[in-house]
Amino acid sequence: MEELILKIDVTCLPVFAVKGQNRDVVMVPFTAAASGPYFTGATIGPCVDTQKYEKDGKGFLSARYMLEGVDASGQKCRIFIENQGSGEWHPALVTDSALLAPWETAELCATVDPAPEGVTVRVYRKG
Repeated sequence: MEELILKIDVTCLPVFAVKGQNRDVVMVPFTAAASGPYFTGATIGPCVDTQKYEKDGKGFLSARYMLEGVDASGQKCRIFIENQGSGEWHPALVTDSALLAPWETAELCATVDPAPEGVTVRVYRKG
């Protein structure tokens, strides 16, 4: 069974792209707000989703960003997220929250769905 631990509403900003000889790369800067039963917060610092596309159509995406907010115990904290792949998403998290520390070693998966101004990322803990 999977438990929804985090919902992240992403707002995409104007993209930067380069068309190379062997692959194309698109960088999508973004901001986001996160909510869930264990954490509420928003992005801080630079956030970017880097998308690499081979000329044969194969793609690889990697988003890296940091959230700042409060955990369910009311403590201020930060969460760094790296979500990468090419269809299946298995985010890696690092946090300074004692309450959320188990997320660093938990088996996580994510869905990425279109939204009006960007995407909605839902992070689930398997178990």
